[in-house]
Amino acid sequence: MGAEGWRDGDPGVFRLPSGRLVRGRGLSRPLPPGAPPQLGVYLLGEAPPETAWESRWVRWPDFRLPKDRDRLRTVLAEALSRAADERVELACAGGRGRTGTALACLAVLDGLPSRDALAYVRRHYHPGAVETPWQRWFIRRFG
Repeated sequence: MGAEGWRDGDPGVFRLPSGRLVRGRGLSRPLPPGAPPQLGVYLLGEAPPETAWESRWVRWPDFRLPKDRDRLRTVLAEALSRAADERVELACAGGRGRTGTALACLAVLDGLPSRDALAYVRRHYHPGAVETPWQRWFIRRFG
């Protein structure tokens, strides 16, 4: 499964429990080579830069939690649905804390128990994903 143009092993590409692929990345780094996303979910304290693709913004200050948790859930549900046949990326400035937290929450929406989501993201996305105790708390209570 996965969107045309992205594969396991590509930089930042993360396989959800269902097999759907999404890409996590840090906006402070250049756009990876290859096909661009079709939907970008940007987890930032300030409005994200303009993109050539469709995007959603979740106001989420660095090292904190999202300002509107219901919006996060709605945007992640859309991202999960669209990842079935589109290229979807989730990104914050560095690509670890907020992005890792959102990827863990996406895995929960995809059916993974919330108690397993942190370990899953650290194993399959980045070992340093999810940076703060309150981000870990948020994931455990997301389900």
